[in-house]
Amino acid sequence: MIKLEDLQPLILPPPISPWPPAPGWWILGVCVILSMIIVRYRNTAVTAKPHAIDTDPLRVSALEQLHALAKPYDGEQAGPWLQQLNQLLKRICAIRYPESASHTLSGREWLAFLDSRCPAAGLTRWMVLVQGAYQPDCRLDDKSIAQLQAAIDIWIRKHV
Repeated sequence: MIKLEDLQPLILPPPISPWPPAPGWWILGVCVILSMIIVRYRNTAVTAKPHAIDTDPLRVSALEQLHALAKPYDGEQAGPWLQQLNQLLKRICAIRYPESASHTLSGREWLAFLDSRCPAAGLTRWMVLVQGAYQPDCRLDDKSIAQLQAAIDIWIRKHV
């Protein structure tokens, strides 16, 4: 049997220091910092695009004019509206491309010129844009009106 007098005194472990932290904490700290940088960068990139679009006065003005045009819904004559769309596009091109002589283009050449500047709009499939104003009775259904306006909206937003 062991007697109390035979026992050695207790040896206490050295005190635990909070610094430097273990390697796992260093890795966690680096991950937190990187994730904060990534979140901040993504938020900046997302908010920068709309701001850049809104600062171009020509783009803002062109979009306002486009949306202010009275659309020929319910079977109204579409010729005047199509003419106004063409005039708007010609004015924009005269400002952006004064050296291209785009004002002299008509028909398929005009639509090809527009698509060469912004293929995403797909304006070459809208031959009615250049021919409709010269037809005696040009009428468009509401869906076509909305699609043509959307295509021109895309052209202005992505190109101008």
